[in-house]
Amino acid sequence: MAARKSPVFTTATTFGRLLSFIGVSVLCGVLTAGLFVPMAAGAGSAASASITFFDGLPADLERATLATPTRIVASDDSLIATLYEENRQPVTFDQISPHMVDALLSVEDSRYYDHGGVDVQGIFGAIASNVSSGTNRGASTITQQFVTNVLINSANERGEEATYSGSKGISDKVREIRLAIAVENEMSKDEILEGYFNIVPFTGNTYGVQAASKYFFNKDAKDLNIQESALLAGLVNGPGYYDPQAFPERALERRNLVLGEMLENGKIDQAQYDAAAASGLDLTITPTKQGCVAAEQAPYFCSYVERLILNSEEFGETEAERRSVLYRSGLTIKTTLDPAVQQAAQDAVNETANPDTTAAEVGHSMISLQPGTGNVLSMAQNTRYTPGDNPGDSVLNFNVDQFQDGDPDKPLDGVGGFQPGSTFKPFTVAAWVDAGKSLGTQLDGRKKTYPQGDRWTASCLDGGAYVEGDANGWTPQNYGDTNYGDATVLRGLAQSLNTITFSTAKQLDLCRIMEIAESMGIHNGKSASGEEESLSVNPSALIGGVEDVSPMAMAQAFAGFAAEGNVCEPRALLEVTAANGKTYNVPEPDCEQVISKETARGVNYATQEVMKSGSGSLLNYGGQPMAGKTGTNDSRSQTWFIGYNSGMATASWIGNWKAGTGSLSDLEIGGRIYPEVDGSLIAAPSWARFMQQAGSLYPGEAFANPPGNLLANPTPSPSPTESEEPEEEEEKPAPKPSATPVPRPTTAPAPAPAPVVPSEDPEPEPEPAPSTPAAVVPKPSPPETGS
Repeated sequence: MAARKSPVFTTATTFGRLLSFIGVSVLCGVLTAGLFVPMAAGAGSAASASITFFDGLPADLERATLATPTRIVASDDSLIATLYEENRQPVTFDQISPHMVDALLSVEDSRYYDHGGVDVQGIFGAIASNVSSGTNRGASTITQQFVTNVLINSANERGEEATYSGSKGISDKVREIRLAIAVENEMSKDEILEGYFNIVPFTGNTYGVQAASKYFFNKDAKDLNIQESALLAGLVNGPGYYDPQAFPERALERRNLVLGEMLENGKIDQAQYDAAAASGLDLTITPTKQGCVAAEQAPYFCSYVERLILNSEEFGETEAERRSVLYRSGLTIKTTLDPAVQQAAQDAVNETANPDTTAAEVGHSMISLQPGTGNVLSMAQNTRYTPGDNPGDSVLNFNVDQFQDGDPDKPLDGVGGFQPGSTFKPFTVAAWVDAGKSLGTQLDGRKKTYPQGDRWTASCLDGGAYVEGDANGWTPQNYGDTNYGDATVLRGLAQSLNTITFSTAKQLDLCRIMEIAESMGIHNGKSASGEEESLSVNPSALIGGVEDVSPMAMAQAFAGFAAEGNVCEPRALLEVTAANGKTYNVPEPDCEQVISKETARGVNYATQEVMKSGSGSLLNYGGQPMAGKTGTNDSRSQTWFIGYNSGMATASWIGNWKAGTGSLSDLEIGGRIYPEVDGSLIAAPSWARFMQQAGSLYPGEAFANPPGNLLANPTPSPSPTESEEPEEEEEKPAPKPSATPVPRPTTAPAPAPAPVVPSEDPEPEPEPAPSTPAAVVPKPSPPETGS
């Protein structure tokens, strides 16, 4: 590439031209060496696609790899996204059209095969021309240009400032000549050309002839014709100035100049010249999509993987080093994503809460993990992965924590979770069963007040107890303020009765409940202290009414139940390999048995009952063995359904992500208005839609039953005394929502009807275990409301 003009050598006066002559002549002391350097005649080893340099070269050309794009792929090797700073697709010399070689050498270095890296004849010709005509004709050979581009690439890789042609001084030119001669002694002419064709910039961030050929003509470099080759060869002299998109007339003039050089050098005949010069530019602009914003699938999973690499010291000590590895090393990042599961999840999310027909503050996400491995199978979201403030656009990930491992230096670009509501209740059941207590135990489900000073066993707190501090006491209630009678622990979970949950916990250690939850992956999704922070130990936490938990963490915990207490860390990376063959260590499956199989089986028995007689009983999900739990927080701003079997655990969340306490009621969701929303109304049917497509991909085996003693009929626990009854009822929450949502007048087509599903507390069915005593049958009840 001809050198750009510098301030010293552009003076149009005779004095300026004389300075130019003197300055360039200083180089002549080193040029003589170039005359006597024998050309490298033997063919060296073929350069690899990563274009590395050999150990025999001087330290100035330290070993480096050309920046090449990184590919993130799914478990079946299908493309998720391409990431790069420089769009480059390395090719070997035999994969480049001979026309391209002829065009480049004709215009840039017609004596390429006759010199040893420095063209002394060309330099003296340039000196004479510049002095006599006042022009700034360059004389750098292809080898010298190659050296310059390598030095720029190495500087960029190290994060240092590079020296470009227009800013070179005499010492830079001397160094360039010395290195060009050294390169010619180490590499064959074809190897140097191959390296040049792969490193040189053509336009914007498109580097190398293959990427340029794809960008401008949507064809491989080996298929370039004469006029296409001439256009690309002309670009290297000024990629911006001769850009055929921005300046087509300049590009056409430059292309025809190259064609004339090819004719003069005997590379084409007159007829070929005439035909090529008469043609148009005939561009077929085909940009290579870059980044997660242009992902082929799963953009939020793409973002999650991107952050995992940038957060891991395996890829460099500093984030700058890791960023260079990610965007310049040509990584192939194979992930756990299953495209079929991902498509099913995205379809369900879009059908339920398409951003075009959903209020901007309403988010919907769905994430699936594989029990026994922790593999993330899918990660879907209803927003468009696009920066900006337009409704429906967001680059924040609803599925994950704000920070990896609670470290503020390791962002995940996540929202950080949401109140889990009653999806937290299975952990209380787990502690109950873990203590050897039966699911058939009847507890008092009537509304009651826990007065000021009331003590809840909590061994991890000061004094070994949580003490109620409100002067008026605390009166938890069920949805609609229904005052139920006795019910079994099993029915309490199936019908999501808050009062039964608290009666259960009153006989346990609150700290043990929270310890089990934490061991299964539950933590504050907004942790920023350098570690994953535990949730608060208090009764309200038992129904998910305190800190926020991410859908990924909830899916991890329920996958642990599915795997009979074997909890696995979420895992997204299978293998990572760079273009130069280097492999990086990625986490292997990291699983631990944190609760006994018997305890997990007890929980699974109870959560199956949710699907039989509770809020999941009318969901149309395919009929295979399933367990699950709905959840809704107090303000009805966050709703959940988590469904699982031994093959897959899926957390479906829909809520107000912009204002965590703003109710979903009266907000447009998928073109509809719901006067009141709960986990069974939207999140659960969306999961069912997902399972209709994906359920057969990871079928589960029948759950094993817990030991008989966990289903036995023990003596009922005592009812509260009359003094424990509340003196007056608290303000009742809003009435049960209509089974049919109220549509908002709109011209948009109505979405497909959702599967029919009952409220979260449907009419109870008989207990599945014959030995379990019948509880007092409550009235048909709407969804639970956690605190």
